[in-house]
Amino acid sequence: MAHISNAIDKKAQDVLTPSGVLKDLLDGNNRFVSNNLNSADNQALVSQTTSGQFPKAVILSCIDSRVPVEIVFDQVIGDVFVARVAGNFENIDILGSMEYSCKVAGSKLVLVLGHESCGAVKAACDGVELGNITAMLDNIMPAVHKSSEEVEGEANSSNKDFVAATVANNVRLTMDRIREKSPILKEMEEQGDIKIVGGVYMLSTGKVEML
Repeated sequence: MAHISNAIDKKAQDVLTPSGVLKDLLDGNNRFVSNNLNSADNQALVSQTTSGQFPKAVILSCIDSRVPVEIVFDQVIGDVFVARVAGNFENIDILGSMEYSCKVAGSKLVLVLGHESCGAVKAACDGVELGNITAMLDNIMPAVHKSSEEVEGEANSSNKDFVAATVANNVRLTMDRIREKSPILKEMEEQGDIKIVGGVYMLSTGKVEML
């Protein structure tokens, strides 16, 4: 266990690689699972990041309160950008945020993070209609349709295998759409400047399983 008192600066960010950043996040998740988190001098980090930030990654996650992103990857102030929306799907605002994170601010990794037993995914599986939730769930329906072609049994939230498949398909399809809708990020990935990856956080274990 380390004590973190220095925030990432431009010099440190410049030498990071996409693969190295991914390893760093997964190593942090292993520390989280083993209950061996690093400690941090938050006041020092606040002071050092007041005038600027140089995060290593941008993570798109669900709003779920059981998935506190920085904690489950053992990251500190200044380490990661986090975009959150129920169902962890992309939209124009999140795409713009990701483009800023990588093209402008220098982040090396885009991680789409779904999670086990996602309530938004379950609602999409069940065709829930309620206020603005209806339009929100439309973003997850492509994953529901894909799972219905792949998984046997009922295509609703009572089928745990169907829900699990839809969580994973939603992550994969979101990654595909990020590449399709953001020529900036697609080009950066093709040039090796970033990686776009996906994983699923397991509520039952705290483990992030990469797809």
